[in-house]
Amino acid sequence: MEKIFWIVLVFAAGAMLPVQAGLNNLMGKALASPSWAVLISFFVGTLAMLIYVAITKQGLAWQSFKDVPQVTWIAGVLGAIYVTSVVLAFPKLGAALTFGLIVAGQLTISLLLDHFKILVPMAHSINLYRLLGIVLIIAGVVLIRKF
Repeated sequence: MEKIFWIVLVFAAGAMLPVQAGLNNLMGKALASPSWAVLISFFVGTLAMLIYVAITKQGLAWQSFKDVPQVTWIAGVLGAIYVTSVVLAFPKLGAALTFGLIVAGQLTISLLLDHFKILVPMAHSINLYRLLGIVLIIAGVVLIRKF
């Protein structure tokens, strides 16, 4: 039962991404600056996380920062590149193609991360079925692009 909760949660989170992209696109048009829209989106997200951390009373041991691998700070930069890319591509490609390409890219890299156990807790080997899944996703993107 617990696994179903996480499946539904992640599906819902994924469903929010095109909505977020559309809203960021609207803000970017209103401000005449997609970059400012992304910055404001990150600021509002930061405020939301501060409220969440305060409500859930999650403490932070500041001395633990010395144990944080330096490479992990790149995650914020990757997030900024991702959101900016989506805001710029969304009005040119549309929601379906933009997010079809995102899903294809995510699954392709995820397959490699799983196979080589990079940044993941356990390995999942590449096999014919997993490769077929990627091929079907890419075929779906091609169909979305073509039609």
